Amino acid sequence: MTRDPNEPRRPEPREPRKANRRGAARLAAVQALYQMDIAGTPLHEILAQFESHWMGREVEGEQYLPAESAFFRDIVNGVVAGQRKLDPMVDEALAASWPLKRVEAILRSVMRAGAYELDKRGDIPARVVVSEYVDVANAFVDRTETGMVNAVLDQLARRLRASEFDAAS
Repeated sequence: MTRDPNEPRRPEPREPRKANRRGAARLAAVQALYQMDIAGTPLHEILAQFESHWMGREVEGEQYLPAESAFFRDIVNGVVAGQRKLDPMVDEALAASWPLKRVEAILRSVMRAGAYELDKRGDIPARVVVSEYVDVANAFVDRTETGMVNAVLDQLARRLRASEFDAAS
C-alpha cells in the first residue's frame, strides 16, 4: 500500500526518553524489591516476572511505562547483593529511635534502592538519585513519609558523594 503524498504523515510513536525509561525502571525495581521483602519471591523469579508481565504492559487496567531493563536488573541485583552493606548505611541515616526494620516495607525498598545508586552508580548525579526516589516514594506514601526518604537519601548522598556537594557550595 502506497501512501498518498498529499495525506499528512502521522507521527511515529517516539521511544520514551532515557530518563523516563530509567524512572520506570526505578519504580519497577522498588516494586520488585517490595515483593521480595513481603512475599519472599526469589530473585530470578521476580526479575522474570517483572520483565515479562509488568514493564511496558497493561496490568489490571494500569499502563506500566517501558523501562530500561538493564537498569532495572542492575538496581534489583545490586540491592540484593549489597543489602548487608546498604541496610546499616540507611539505618545510620535514620533517627536512632526509628530503625530500618520498623520502616514500612515499601519505604525500605525505596531507601535501599536509592542507597544502592548513591553508593554504586557514580555516573548518575546524587541530586538526581535523591529526587528520583522521592518521586518514586510519592507514588506510594504521603508527603511526610517522602520527607523522610528525602532526608535519609540526602544524608547518604552528602556522605557518599561529598565532592558533588562541595563543588556546588
